[in-house]
Amino acid sequence: METIEVLIKEEEVAKRIKDIGDQITREYEGSEVHLICILKGGVFFLCELAKHIKLPVTIDFMTVSSYGNETTSSGIVKVKQDLTQSIENKQVIIVEDIIDTGITLSSLMPMLKERKPASLKLCALLDKPERRRKEVKIDYLGFQIPDRFVVGYGLDYEQKYRNLPYIGVVVPEANENH
Repeated sequence: METIEVLIKEEEVAKRIKDIGDQITREYEGSEVHLICILKGGVFFLCELAKHIKLPVTIDFMTVSSYGNETTSSGIVKVKQDLTQSIENKQVIIVEDIIDTGITLSSLMPMLKERKPASLKLCALLDKPERRRKEVKIDYLGFQIPDRFVVGYGLDYEQKYRNLPYIGVVVPEANENH
């Protein structure tokens, strides 16, 4: 059984999400914001973020993958579940749990721009720039983190630990040092 070390405490995560929500509220004052959650990992972040946006908010979901069943990106982005609503003329913010290689978002952003939103921005809870293979502009960022395998707040290890209220690092069993 692996152990989990706290990387970012629950209170820090909660405060940063509130700050991002406040920033979005200021920048979109007088507008409605349409949040697109990238499933599965982004759902915990999206729910908390939406609570702190003091504007009308609509939500939709997408499932996209560049990983398939592998642990490294194939570089080919597949839309497994598309949006259920049009984003034309909407103020759209993509909500993602973590930006890693950038491959998925560097393909997804141009695809969504073709659908003619009024604006399209990216919000990520975590950014792991050391792993970047494609540049992606993150408009709203929670935390930049080192290249460690993290869980919690929607991020999983073998589908476990998504429900942790903090960001943790998976520490392998003894005899393996990081």
